Amino acid sequence: MSFSQFTEEDYNVIQADWAVLEESARKRCASAEELEVVRRAFEFANNAHRNVRRRSGEPYMIHPIAVAQIVVDNIGLGYKSISAALLHDVVEDTDYTVEDIRENFGDKIASLVDGLTKIKNVLDTEEKTRGTDISQQSLQAENFKRILLTMNDDVRVVLIKLADRLHNCRTIEHMPEHKRDKILSETMFIFIPLAHRLGLYSIKSELENIWLRYKEPEAYEEIKNRIDRSVAEKGKEMQEFCEPIEKALKEVGFNFEIKKRVKTPYSAWHKMQTKQIPFEEVYDLYAIRIIFEPENRSKETERDQCYRIFSIITDIYRYMPERLRDWVKRPKQNGYEALHCTLLSPSGIWVEVQIRTRRMDDIAEKGIAAHWAYKKNGYLGEGENEMDLWLSHINEILSNPDVNALELLDIIHNDLTFTEIYVFTPKGEQRIMEKGSTALDFAYLIHTEVGNKAIAAKVNQRLVTLKHVLKTGDKVEIITAEDGRPQSDWLHFLKTRKARNQVSDYFKAQRKQTVELGRTMLQAQIDSIGLKLDERNFHKLETAFQVENRDDLLFGIGSGSLSIGNIGEILHKDKASSGSSWIRRVLRLDEKPKQPHAESNTYIIGSTEHGGGFQIASCCSPIPGDPVIGFKSPDGTITVHKKSCAVAESIAATHGDWVVVPKWPDQSEDDSFLVRVSVRGIDRVGLLNEITRYLSLVMGVNMRKLSLSADSGVFEGYIDLYVSSRDILEKMIKKLSSIEGIENVSRTAI
Repeated sequence: MSFSQFTEEDYNVIQADWAVLEESARKRCASAEELEVVRRAFEFANNAHRNVRRRSGEPYMIHPIAVAQIVVDNIGLGYKSISAALLHDVVEDTDYTVEDIRENFGDKIASLVDGLTKIKNVLDTEEKTRGTDISQQSLQAENFKRILLTMNDDVRVVLIKLADRLHNCRTIEHMPEHKRDKILSETMFIFIPLAHRLGLYSIKSELENIWLRYKEPEAYEEIKNRIDRSVAEKGKEMQEFCEPIEKALKEVGFNFEIKKRVKTPYSAWHKMQTKQIPFEEVYDLYAIRIIFEPENRSKETERDQCYRIFSIITDIYRYMPERLRDWVKRPKQNGYEALHCTLLSPSGIWVEVQIRTRRMDDIAEKGIAAHWAYKKNGYLGEGENEMDLWLSHINEILSNPDVNALELLDIIHNDLTFTEIYVFTPKGEQRIMEKGSTALDFAYLIHTEVGNKAIAAKVNQRLVTLKHVLKTGDKVEIITAEDGRPQSDWLHFLKTRKARNQVSDYFKAQRKQTVELGRTMLQAQIDSIGLKLDERNFHKLETAFQVENRDDLLFGIGSGSLSIGNIGEILHKDKASSGSSWIRRVLRLDEKPKQPHAESNTYIIGSTEHGGGFQIASCCSPIPGDPVIGFKSPDGTITVHKKSCAVAESIAATHGDWVVVPKWPDQSEDDSFLVRVSVRGIDRVGLLNEITRYLSLVMGVNMRKLSLSADSGVFEGYIDLYVSSRDILEKMIKKLSSIEGIENVSRTAI
């Protein structure tokens, strides 16, 4: 923030933005008195932030107005939340106190502002403790715990915070790069999943697109341009697709509207990455939503009316049975209800169709606020309790005194992002579980004793082991034995937190015995790598595994909750700086590059002037030309990741104070970095020879490994090779794609 006298233009900008917000707030307020509270909140905040500017140079008051606008338009909250959004920075950034807010606006608005101020305080504390011992304990994780704890008091605090995060991301170009990377990483790790779980689709989508625009700018621009071109080309065709549907629904008397939707750049990019497919194979690029007012006098339920519309439109177009998604019968945990199907247009394009009532659409767009508004007004849906159950579940996690902040952040992240499956008991009772859950997870879901005594299971009448992974539709029966008891290796394959906690609790009762077992296991592992189990190594392991004391370390090892397979890497970490030597050799850094001042958080890859070494992360294997992010650990080593790397996102979300900005030095054609290129296509005689001849003779690249296999005329596989930069790699991919028979070439993880 900075201070300077406002100009007439500044005041005009503030008034123009306020006029838009005032009109939106008028529609949300139930009375003139409520609107007057919002007006007073604006005047109060406008006076408090007078002559204060943001990094961009614009008046600071633009920010709280924008946050309040998001609260109205994207979330649909009422006058108290709008007022709190306008006032959310007043206590932190001015001389006013929470008591001043309470005196002027009452207890509830003051409580919301107080909660938002506490969140801002803990997030700002991280910057104040940079470089101290405190920052090394992942203050960020503790901060997120405090943010989520506010849901115990009033979930509106978190909703307003999401609006605040969205506007900050909209203006993130004004932040220094290392802060931008930290903010975007924690946004992807916790705020985007939180928006998804709270049902805030529009906020989630916008945050995802902003993340992609800065993390993978070239991919974002390319995909956005291709989507725009496709929409321009297919617009008329989509209208022609909708016309028969509109006619048929009008004929039977439905009151409805049809909205067209195009996949977002992030959604398309994510599908391309996870499915390893080119843009041309993103078939569900288009979707339409049929939003209708249910016939209240009809004997049919909302669900039945959705099915009737489905029957009508599938009489017009052929549908893909395997793509049918019935979230009307089984709503998602965030309250989402809709019937999805994929129809084949006359021109051969697959189009996703989403069938919703007006109530379902409001909940899909505005999430939890709409869910509770309908609940308050007496509208009952199939998934009416799902959101309340989830919030109770989160509060249960937060109140567990045995979970430290880092563990809690991982638990919350996993809980926010998990995909549901539906399984059945032998009596046909449905249970919702996390995707990837095992038969043993199911046993503990039924009852702790069933889990403790489980020895095997029957899935769909077939005998399986306890580690068998379940899928939707499975009918599960657990086989128990009186002398059955938990095994330490169960913790290696259990998926759900509840089951893992039950097994851990069992072993806690035998703690002393388990600690001694852990000591024996650790000693054997240490001996196998030729090291000593001394105080120095114990300290390293306690720090690496983030445990409070030695007993916790040994208990974790003995119970199986801590894996010691990589302790050699942990204990040899001091030698990691030697990794910089091969980087210097590869990058041909014969002369020391000019190093920017340390306070800029910018470092030239391969330089040693910062007092530590560099490591290229093996999880994503970045090469020159890739957008990269760095993490400077306490020993000075900087690890370089691709900005879009999932591991990097996790580290930045828990250790934001480690984030630095690495820069690639000028490259030489002799530099070489290992990459993997996956290929797929139609097999023919001489194809392999043509690929290898092009790579070796034309491009002059050194291949490390080639693995291709063919079946029924189709081949697929990968090539590991060395390239000097991303530009060279992209030229090579483009050329390989032009070879006859090759359908797809893409860079994939090694």
